[in-house]
Amino acid sequence: MTILRIAAPTPLRTLLDYRAPTPETPAIGTRVRVPLGRRSVVGVVMEHAARSDLDPKRLRSIGDVLDETPLLPPDLVALARWAADYYQHPIGEVVAQVLPLRARRDQAASGRRVAAVRLTDTGSAARIADHGRAPARQRALVALANAPGQTLAMTALAARGVSSGVVRSMIDLELVARTSLASGFAPADADVVRTTAPMLTEEQASAAAAIDGGTPGFRAILLDGVTGSGKTEVYFAAMQAALEAGRQVLLLVPEIGLTPQTLNRIRGRFDVPLAVLHSALAEGARMESWRAAAAGHARIVVGTRSAVFAALPEPGLIVVDEEHDESYKQQDGFRYSARDLAVKRASLLGTPVVLGSATPSLASLANARAHRYAHAFLTRRAGKARPPDIGLIDIGRHGDEDGLSPPLIAAMAEHLNRGEQILVFINRRGFAPVLMCRSCAWIADCPRCDARLTVHARPESLRCHHCGYQAPLPSRCPSCGDVEPLPIGVGTQRTEQALAGHFPDVPVIRIDRDTTRSISALDATLAGIQREGAAILVGTQMLAKGHHFPRVTLAAIVGADAGFFSADFRAGERQAQILVQVAGRAGRAERPGRVLIQTRYPDHPLLQTLLNQDYGAWAALALEERHALGLPPFGHLALLRAEAPNASAPLAFLAAAAERFAAVGQAVQVLGPVPALMARRQGRERMQLLLQARERPPLHRLLARVLPEIDALPEARRVRWSLDVDPLDTI
Repeated sequence: MTILRIAAPTPLRTLLDYRAPTPETPAIGTRVRVPLGRRSVVGVVMEHAARSDLDPKRLRSIGDVLDETPLLPPDLVALARWAADYYQHPIGEVVAQVLPLRARRDQAASGRRVAAVRLTDTGSAARIADHGRAPARQRALVALANAPGQTLAMTALAARGVSSGVVRSMIDLELVARTSLASGFAPADADVVRTTAPMLTEEQASAAAAIDGGTPGFRAILLDGVTGSGKTEVYFAAMQAALEAGRQVLLLVPEIGLTPQTLNRIRGRFDVPLAVLHSALAEGARMESWRAAAAGHARIVVGTRSAVFAALPEPGLIVVDEEHDESYKQQDGFRYSARDLAVKRASLLGTPVVLGSATPSLASLANARAHRYAHAFLTRRAGKARPPDIGLIDIGRHGDEDGLSPPLIAAMAEHLNRGEQILVFINRRGFAPVLMCRSCAWIADCPRCDARLTVHARPESLRCHHCGYQAPLPSRCPSCGDVEPLPIGVGTQRTEQALAGHFPDVPVIRIDRDTTRSISALDATLAGIQREGAAILVGTQMLAKGHHFPRVTLAAIVGADAGFFSADFRAGERQAQILVQVAGRAGRAERPGRVLIQTRYPDHPLLQTLLNQDYGAWAALALEERHALGLPPFGHLALLRAEAPNASAPLAFLAAAAERFAAVGQAVQVLGPVPALMARRQGRERMQLLLQARERPPLHRLLARVLPEIDALPEARRVRWSLDVDPLDTI
């Protein structure tokens, strides 16, 4: 009797044993329907075994087999198992995350179909060497033999130089037969303007050679290039090499908002089918794109975090753009890092992986210093663009009104008079972060969170940016009755209003999550910016992430001091990255760029290092500090969080967990439990327990040993709890 070990969507940390049907045993990676308690769920076959530890009489049989061929290829099965072990997350929930949403149910969407061929028995038995005088036919036989289900779309064969005439001859010889496959994201539109590859600079050519996208074999390359240095052209050169070798490319971007401009550039350069994967797509479209990638029809796959799980039958290259971006880390449920999984997946596939950034994460820099990653540099901007001039404005000396100092207003007037564009960065939505009574100092707090309510001007309201709570803007103080409490501080709405007052004849375009709630709205706004003349762009981090604004010559950073005094040890890294990224938006074309940073702390070491040296110099100092303190990337963390309507339940649960960790974890420091920095959120009290170790293996051994005991704690049933391995947020 064959035993099937199934990953089913349950919080259990083990695979579940079932009897296999007869006479055929479903292959590993195949979806099956299985009974679980009184319900039936979709699981994935992960192992075949000859025996089970369970009583044979208790073993239940699987139900329907949902796939003719495995939906998950071997590398994704291996990646899911590795991720479940590394992040200490239930294997069934990990596998469910790997699958597209529709594939977690009985049937996957069929979607549109494209012409394809499959290898026949005659073709499978054919000796490929016998077709040496017909190289296109030989390439087709090799490609089909290695494809899932030995089936490929006609477009995938065309991308390998196999013409329709060659395919017809193979059909006549009964080497292949006609069939169809699910279609994916459409190739470039007919009206897309084609672009030719520019001549690479010496640095770009050297980086592309280090990646060597056309040659198999795992290698990780950190592409460390200043903003505007042409990292994308290096990606494209490596992608071209992979495509010419008949391989697929996976390109990850951190934000949905970056996919339209990325796709437009790819469409202009590569005439191959594309697939796009991100959370804003409808379920059917995501399933269709996933299947197109899995069938080999899509030659380039572009997506956000979850696209790291795209099935790739012919993998050739993985690129992680803006690798430092924290959006690659899933912050709830299965808390994985797509960047780190991309590196692991590349090692499983035997392909190169490129991590690109102008401000590399300290973790990636440490890997490069330890020679685990190759380190390629782009130190100069591409073309005629030059690094921007950076200056500080001491608002303690100059003062400010609505967050804007007189020197900044004067500088903006100069650039606008020349018909140029200005980017104003303020990382705070709304009109003002605080509403306060000038008489009794009452402050508008969220009733569900330990947070202030943000003042919004359009429409007028008080909103919590953590739980979504909203309330009307009061005309009188609820505490003392004084008239009109004052908005304190500056947000994007207030900045937009102030700039419109200073420059009434210039368009002021605000980009934040309140103005661009959909990807289409953001795409339209960004396209409008490219057509505008003199204009002012006001926005949050959405403006700083990888966008190209050729007419922007002045970048103004308002409220630069927010990250200087945080309790989070990563605050300096985030602050340095955002300052450099925003500065990089200025002067990316032929006109010189300028950056002005408003601050009350012009002598702050972070600012002075960035101003007088560069990000690399700051990162070197930060790495030394982290090493001395044993903090990541030189130490390793895991964070156990718990929450409940009252504080006593999570405190009791974490205290019990701490006892068990401390009893067996001599090489691991157990810190806490303590309240989270925002102890109350969405009406629930939050506590946490931090585990810290100098070496990774002792931490993971401890987690693997103790978590089953924690699962069984009576206190665990009274709280909502989670484990975050390699947490980005520890406060």
